[in-house]
Amino acid sequence: MMESWRHVFKLDPDRAISEANLRAVCQSGTDGILVGGSTGLTYDNTARLLSGTQRYGVPCALEVSDLSAVVPGFDAYMIPMVLNASDPAWIVGHHRAAVERYGDFIPWELLLAEGYIVLNGDSAVARVTGADTGLSAEGAAACAHIADKLMSLPIVYLEYSGRFGEVQTMRAVREAVGHARLFYGGGVAGPDEARLAASLADTVVVGNIIYTDIARALSTVEAVKRTPPFGG
Repeated sequence: MMESWRHVFKLDPDRAISEANLRAVCQSGTDGILVGGSTGLTYDNTARLLSGTQRYGVPCALEVSDLSAVVPGFDAYMIPMVLNASDPAWIVGHHRAAVERYGDFIPWELLLAEGYIVLNGDSAVARVTGADTGLSAEGAAACAHIADKLMSLPIVYLEYSGRFGEVQTMRAVREAVGHARLFYGGGVAGPDEARLAASLADTVVVGNIIYTDIARALSTVEAVKRTPPFGG
């Protein structure tokens, strides 16, 4: 499913979205919806958001960051491993605990592991995971090499969460990824950022702008789709 995703909208269950805006997002031509967040996730608000997206038939994946908010019915479940986290629990510890507790019920065929590289120190995900966001471009690329070649993860996710990334770092990570699909998220606030991100990443994730300027959010779909992929 995700092998063909170029543009994705990311919706946070802990943030309010009107029915009109949800419909616009789901019918925008985006390739998929990614549901997730760093704080305030519950089973109920995640289930409500899934129910809302299902009315429009758009593929929908859950990014699992809180076991209490795991809801059945998603098309895929993305499992983040924050490679530059200071606490190893965010690399493998929480994952081990989840398998110990729920191993017999896990739909392994629907799971996709993500090698996250978190680079905005002001973001909630950086605070929660204690991420070392001061990585140089070379340091970020090293993380990407580990995810792509040592761990053979299907997804490398470069996350700036709230601001647009440094192009030098984005290019270094792009050049390090040879097998995984490279996701980019952070600060895509309109078509200009969308085109730049799409020129370097396989999949562009658009999130925060949905809640502040829906028209600009929707404009990112065509911008990404009309941008040739890296090396294409």
